Amino acid sequence: MYHKLSDDDILKGFRKGNADIIREYFYGYCLAGYNIFDQRYQLRGKENLDFMSLAHQYAIYLMEHDWKPLEDHSPEVSLKTWLIGGFRYIVLDALKWYRKEYGSISFEDYLQSFDMASDNLRLQFNRTVEDICDHTPLSRQDRLIITMMLLRGFKGKEVATQAGITASAVSQRYKKLKKDVIIPYFRKNFDMDLDMTEVMDERAIAYGKMEEAAMSMPASRESGIYLEKDYMEKEETYMEKKRTTPAFITELQSDEIFVFGSNLRGMHGGGAAYIAYRKFGAIMGQGVGLQGQSYAIPTMQGGVETIRPYVDEFIQFAKEHPELTFLVTRIGCGIAGFTDDDISPLFVEAHNVDNIVLPPNW
Repeated sequence: MYHKLSDDDILKGFRKGNADIIREYFYGYCLAGYNIFDQRYQLRGKENLDFMSLAHQYAIYLMEHDWKPLEDHSPEVSLKTWLIGGFRYIVLDALKWYRKEYGSISFEDYLQSFDMASDNLRLQFNRTVEDICDHTPLSRQDRLIITMMLLRGFKGKEVATQAGITASAVSQRYKKLKKDVIIPYFRKNFDMDLDMTEVMDERAIAYGKMEEAAMSMPASRESGIYLEKDYMEKEETYMEKKRTTPAFITELQSDEIFVFGSNLRGMHGGGAAYIAYRKFGAIMGQGVGLQGQSYAIPTMQGGVETIRPYVDEFIQFAKEHPELTFLVTRIGCGIAGFTDDDISPLFVEAHNVDNIVLPPNW
């Protein structure tokens, strides 16, 4: 009945409290957004991050402001996109609360979100766990805990039976092993990003620029739902003058290459490296150079100076392949621990190479 309503009619229905329009459009749009954000943030199953809690919170906010935040949307952006963009900030605020209450994303959360459907990737993961057991000083009991819980998928109670200790003791020991051994080893050898991936799902690409705009708003604004139209216009003008690598890359033209930070072992298990593996042809075990529609620059092997030779090699490669356009992500600025100020000087020469596109402010 309401499928062909205009954005103006939908807003009028919201203001009048039309239950059918609110159910179909407000909650329908929010549900579409929730499904997108759940893939990125793994919302389901976390306290107060279920769909209805977040959607009700958003609805209360909008009703308190007579739905005006939606009325203010840019004419170039559909009401659906604008509404979901605002819902995103409700999600992000709720995530901040959740992390404050429960800590940052857990190793188990990471494992649950990890794509184990790939046999090759799963094999590489298993080998890393085996490396931990083979090359790290561990007691027999510690090896048993790691092997059973990470490789075999047993629960703490089941491990406790095998180890001859209490489930509580297994839990405490596993937490200590995670902190002191497992997570540091994965960070070093598996490109493991326990915070956030660098690339968003393709269906969320429309919200990337909205997030960038919100980040630059005056602090006096209470909510991220509002966007500054003049900022958006300035941003678009700047982008026309100088192309920069977008924050979220979800697809490439046939002549474009995704340039990402890797490790020398080519363990593309997280962040941009994982996206390169999943979407753009990166090869497990290859840590340097062109592979499919991606190009790997190692960043995990030491200080900044250890990265420079690989950057120089990349720039020379780009010069020799003018038919390709290289989109450089913020290599080294994720789990490798470097800053933009550390890495961007390595790319000074790249400014004179027309087919190299760099991140903003590099």
